[in-house]
Amino acid sequence: MRSELIQEFLEYLRDVKRFSENTIRSYALDLEHFADFLAARSSGEAMDTGQATYFRAAAGTVTTEAQTTTTRLLLEADTEAINDFMNHLNEQDYSQSTKIRRLSTIRTFYKFLVNRKRLETNPAATTKLPKKYRELPRVLDQEQIQRLLDVPNTNTLLGARDRAILEMLYCTGLRISELVALNMDDIDFLSDAVHVKAPGRKERVVPIWSSGIQALQKYVSLRNKRAQTDPAFANRILFVNKNGERLSSRSVRRKMDKYLIKAGLDPSISPRTLRHSFAVNMLRSGSDIHTVRELLGHQSLSTTRAYRQVAGKKQEEEQAQEQQEHPQETEETEEPEESSED
Repeated sequence: MRSELIQEFLEYLRDVKRFSENTIRSYALDLEHFADFLAARSSGEAMDTGQATYFRAAAGTVTTEAQTTTTRLLLEADTEAINDFMNHLNEQDYSQSTKIRRLSTIRTFYKFLVNRKRLETNPAATTKLPKKYRELPRVLDQEQIQRLLDVPNTNTLLGARDRAILEMLYCTGLRISELVALNMDDIDFLSDAVHVKAPGRKERVVPIWSSGIQALQKYVSLRNKRAQTDPAFANRILFVNKNGERLSSRSVRRKMDKYLIKAGLDPSISPRTLRHSFAVNMLRSGSDIHTVRELLGHQSLSTTRAYRQVAGKKQEEEQAQEQQEHPQETEETEEPEESSED
């Protein structure tokens, strides 16, 4: 049972802000980690840096007495306590992205408490966010993409489904949470497009490349045949598991891990890598950055600009490789200028 303050905040995010469950879960884990730190700091004990305590707290397995204590510690936390928490994250070598997210969560949480008259001031307001070093997104080249797409056995229902999933991740740039939330009627086969209705975001329409449409059509065809004999598959969910239920994000990641190994690719590649690859491909094909931003559903243009850097870097690498492989074709012979005598 987590602190009533955290629970109230999470309900606000769900009911008022309309955040997705994945986002709310991230907020919950961040705040429970902070609450665990405050409890350890208050008792003078070393913070348990393992994940067991972290996830056990997130699951809510604490006593009512501990819940009351946590609420008190959250209300009493001052700027020094928050700075100590940030120092703790530094000492434990948490990534810069994680540190920024944790502090942003804490700031938002205390802003909520101030608005609800539970506190007079936000103790996290003066804590500075660590300067984030933005790494360039990782992308796959066409040969790697094709190797991955060729692995699923499209003669089976589940294989055709997996090929369609991989195609959609790459040729639309959808987030994995957006992909698994799709229903049959979100796909417009007449205009070759998908309607994306992500919680907390404006609906957008994303074109589907011809390869993606073909993969979807094959999967839907096999799915309809299965539905004739198995009523569990006669529903409006687009991507289903072997029992006809909606496929989870975790299942998609597990299946992609399997295909990456079979394709001889780095297993650390994720569905997000396919989204990055889509964005870079679009920019290199001539799409302007504002169009790519709309297709990806980015709120900030600065997020999309990182892909332009990758696209430029890829082009430079290919030009250098081409020059190395065909030096005579790329060298320019300049004729000497004629001297003009007056």
